[in-house]
Amino acid sequence: MKRLVLDAAIDIIAHDGPDALSMREVARRADISHQAPYHYFVDRAGIFAAISEEGFRQFTKEFRAILDSTRQPLADGLRAYVNFARKHQGHYKVMFRSDICGVATHDATRLAADEGFLTLLDFATLVDPRTKSPTESLTLPVLLWSQAHGLATLLIDGPLTQKLPPEVSIDHLIASVGKLITESLATPTTGR
Repeated sequence: MKRLVLDAAIDIIAHDGPDALSMREVARRADISHQAPYHYFVDRAGIFAAISEEGFRQFTKEFRAILDSTRQPLADGLRAYVNFARKHQGHYKVMFRSDICGVATHDATRLAADEGFLTLLDFATLVDPRTKSPTESLTLPVLLWSQAHGLATLLIDGPLTQKLPPEVSIDHLIASVGKLITESLATPTTGR
């Protein structure tokens, strides 16, 4: 029954957003008694934390599988990130919202989020394996994460999907963005 509760909550979040989540609505969508969700979660915060934890674990698993087999880490990593967001919208809409994700209040969620972040660091190392200072070691992962997260958010929450010409698929857009980032990183900068 715990799975029913989580699946109902994920569905609510994916279609109506996190603010629409209530214990009563979860029970209604899961077709269980209105008290049943409380047997597994104390409140909404517990459900959000469980969804985040599950999302981070799934993200890490999917992303690591791509990184372990890729020959084009930037393009494949970008595609994996955006596709995860599109496929797991209920998780994604909670995972990166610090006000509800549970990272600060639930240890298991924080550990899962930390593992996901380490995966992003590994991704950046594959994209650019040169040894860097501690500050430089964080710059590329943040740049890549920002690009992937921004594109994913624009596709699932923003107007970008409606702005694409009919001949441009989302997969083509992701590939084009990845190519542009790759070319930008390969372009030597000149001192001024």
